[in-house]
Amino acid sequence: MNFTPFSIKHDLWNYLASTDKKIVMYGMGNGADKILAVCERYGIEVCDFFASDGFVRGHSFHSKQVLSYSDTKQKYGANNMIVLLSFASSLPDVLANIRKIAAECELYAPDVPVCEDELFTLDFAREHEAELREVYDLFEDDASRRIYENVIAYKLTGKIDYLFDAESDKDEVYNDLLRAEDIKDYADLGAYNGDTVRELMRYAPRLREVTAFEPDRRSFCKLCEYCDTLGNTLKINKVNAAAWCCDATLTFGDEGNRNSGLFARGKSIEVAATSLDKALDGKCVDYVKYDVEGCEAKALVGSSQTILKHRPRLLVSVYHRSEDVFTLPLQIKALRPDYKFYLRRYTYIPAWDLNLICI
Repeated sequence: MNFTPFSIKHDLWNYLASTDKKIVMYGMGNGADKILAVCERYGIEVCDFFASDGFVRGHSFHSKQVLSYSDTKQKYGANNMIVLLSFASSLPDVLANIRKIAAECELYAPDVPVCEDELFTLDFAREHEAELREVYDLFEDDASRRIYENVIAYKLTGKIDYLFDAESDKDEVYNDLLRAEDIKDYADLGAYNGDTVRELMRYAPRLREVTAFEPDRRSFCKLCEYCDTLGNTLKINKVNAAAWCCDATLTFGDEGNRNSGLFARGKSIEVAATSLDKALDGKCVDYVKYDVEGCEAKALVGSSQTILKHRPRLLVSVYHRSEDVFTLPLQIKALRPDYKFYLRRYTYIPAWDLNLICI
């Protein structure tokens, strides 16, 4: 088997530590803080921060005045600087601007995990080479293997071209892989404000019942408001708890957005947690979606009886932690070796919205 990412000789962090070019960061906020922490660990100096032209308001970040992109180019020269992208987006106009900057300067989007601090470095990849190769061999089609190779190569290098070569069509996922036209009963683990219920309804005309987990208090209120608009068209069992392996109380980031989770930074609160197996109490589901901000492994344990008994289609986020790309597929394989495994990724920078599909 030819698994090409292992031909890469140097990862992004070691390259940045050895370069003579000036390193600047595009964007501010939590993403920038996480990247800065890694740069400090590797002794990498970040010279300046910039925002898109037209979005500079005279503010500062980490005691440096935020520049415009034009001013940054003028200060350092496009050929003498490296741009580190420090925010996430799937918006077409934002992605187009990122590609424009990448055509003018050396640009990377460092891969830092959403949860915890284990980096996907070359040493990490070599340590887990056997698991990565085992998962590569699990996949049913060339598209999955291509996406896997490109995502691993991106994680090692930060090169965004790998991400543009690893994009999938959402219609294909719902229509061809999940066969959504046959889905009647759905468990949404990480329902947020109801957006994924709303999305599935467009593809699943026979959908009749949803069990929706959402632990964040503000997102849960929005989920309830959305459910009220549906009237009697769909039965939704709302669970204001985190999907977990058992009943528990967890410390949870009080973010009020999609990034709220067990590993979120900042203000935190205690939330209830329970298992899908308990919530369903033996009831059948055709499809389970897991997007639980780094708690996927625990949530899978908590739905193992449902998976063993009913063999639902699964869609599992595998991007929150560095090890997710191999531990979660192997966890499911150990539980149900008769599943077929696919990998698809929707448009995003960095490598978010990476989904393992098991049918």
